Amino acid sequence: MAMMTIGLDISKSWFQIHWITEDGEIIRKKLARGKVIDFFSRLPSCLVGLEACGSADHWARELIKLGHKARLMPARYVRAYVKTNKHDAADAEACWEAVQRPGMRFVPVKTVEQQGLLMLHRTRDLLIRQRTGAINALRGHLGELGIVAGKGKASARELMTLVDVDERIPQNARSALSILVDQIEDLELHIESYEKMILATAKDNEVCRRLMKVAGIGPFAATALAASVDHPQQFASARHFAAWLGLVPKQHSTGGKERFGGISKRGDGYIRKLLIHGARAAVHRVRTHRVTTVALAHKTARIAWAIMANGEEYRAQV
Repeated sequence: MAMMTIGLDISKSWFQIHWITEDGEIIRKKLARGKVIDFFSRLPSCLVGLEACGSADHWARELIKLGHKARLMPARYVRAYVKTNKHDAADAEACWEAVQRPGMRFVPVKTVEQQGLLMLHRTRDLLIRQRTGAINALRGHLGELGIVAGKGKASARELMTLVDVDERIPQNARSALSILVDQIEDLELHIESYEKMILATAKDNEVCRRLMKVAGIGPFAATALAASVDHPQQFASARHFAAWLGLVPKQHSTGGKERFGGISKRGDGYIRKLLIHGARAAVHRVRTHRVTTVALAHKTARIAWAIMANGEEYRAQV
């Protein structure tokens, strides 16, 4: 008896299910969040297709515990199978259709530990953006009063110290700017604590230690790679891995004529940013800065895949 295939569209409160019986009957069912586990626990082992979106990893893990084969798919690949206007039933049907395609690419289901480490990265990244916004606001407000400073953290710190002492700042503005200064200092403490946790993880993780031997891969890129790619063998080659990170040229070819543009920027933008930052530090004196930086980041991604897939130590070329 063939394994039944089910398309599952998840959301915050209501879930939509789509499948076709052996008799050809189309079944569409809407379930409340609390009923999903009970429904699938009464079914034999099924192939369940879901979009890789928020909470998808959690539901995939729960379905796997029940003995089902859960497959996560990129939303952009599922979208092509939506036949009508977008709604829950159409999305569930598209998941059912897409998961059965031989050429479909699937997203690995992350473990709780992997998601936890990535949450450290995402939270730190959010706090850094909030700190940047607060510093820019402080610079802008002080600039209105003729108080300016150069770029960089040291200059920003100088502006923060002026808030309480500079006589050009009116008293009513001083209280408002002091709140910004307190917010910046509080954010810096939180950022530092998250960085210490990430550094400790990189030091204790064997894969991270091997990755950090590659020029351009520091503890942040190493831990992000280790948390995002649990099974590097899922990629057929190093180039496929670089393509997954969006570090290969965007192609638009037809009629035998090949046309390549800038990098595709698909996949995990956070890891791509970390690799490009690492490459930028190595090529900051090269005239063709941007092209060389991206090329080096592409090469670094390939090396990282080889290290993770083969379990070998990095051997620098002499």
